Amino acid sequence: MNKTTLVIMAAGLGSRFGGIKQLEPVGPNGEIIMDYSIYDAIEAGFEKVVFIIRKDIEKDFKEIIGDRISKKIETAYVIQDVTNLPDGFSVPEGRTKPWGTGHAILSCKGTVDGPFVVVNADDYYGKEAFVKVNQYLQNPDACDKKYNFCMAGFRLGNTLSENGTVTRGICDVDENQMLIDVNETFEIERDGQTDFAKATRDGADLRIPLQQPASMNMWGFTADFIQELEDRFAAFLKGIAGNELKAEYLLPSIVDDLIKEGSAQVKVLDTKDKWFGVTYQEDKYTVKDSLKKLVDAGVYPAKLFEA
Repeated sequence: MNKTTLVIMAAGLGSRFGGIKQLEPVGPNGEIIMDYSIYDAIEAGFEKVVFIIRKDIEKDFKEIIGDRISKKIETAYVIQDVTNLPDGFSVPEGRTKPWGTGHAILSCKGTVDGPFVVVNADDYYGKEAFVKVNQYLQNPDACDKKYNFCMAGFRLGNTLSENGTVTRGICDVDENQMLIDVNETFEIERDGQTDFAKATRDGADLRIPLQQPASMNMWGFTADFIQELEDRFAAFLKGIAGNELKAEYLLPSIVDDLIKEGSAQVKVLDTKDKWFGVTYQEDKYTVKDSLKKLVDAGVYPAKLFEA
């Protein structure tokens, strides 16, 4: 059995993490959201964690997070650098923005050599999602495609904020729960007391069932996907004329291309867990209260990682 690696995209954290919402203490003993993802991954059978960070935060990151986590699970670091480009390309003048989530995972080449799961540093996903994606990667469905991936499909109603609208990738699936496509959808909020949310997409108003699967960027991939990311990156760079400073190489777009080309299937794994995140400053109080309830119910120990 190949060991599963947890890949945490943390390159967006600021230097020394000053005032950064992802590092806001939310647990009863000062735990941050990332601690809960790592704890749940270890319980689910993951054996390695890889942090994607920037060079300028490497020292602080190891001191604040990485060194203590490395005592619990095999730990590695990769650097997402805007200058890490294919031969013949250079960083456009004025570009400081990272190249996106696809480029972040491409940074893992040489460090990740087995099945892996991608998560954001600032999202709480819940225990069920980690168990399901690991089980799928270890025992995938029969597939006649080149790539056989999976994705945690959160129910839209479990991903909304009480403090404002959110943006989500709304998923269309077939009768076998295979992903058809992911549509970036904006200004999503509950539609009163109904079983729907209201939102906008491409300038049009929508009503979306609260049970509709939504992507929270939790993907399960096989190691060969990293080579695919490298093979496609040059074509992406050639196609960004006019948007050189803001264009991003994004995982949902790349996966969508592979599906439409007939090269990949993606199983959407239903999870009933409630997503937590700090989209708005007020959200941190909801997150703290929700985690306290989980601790009080015995889902988590009061102190996640004993010395």
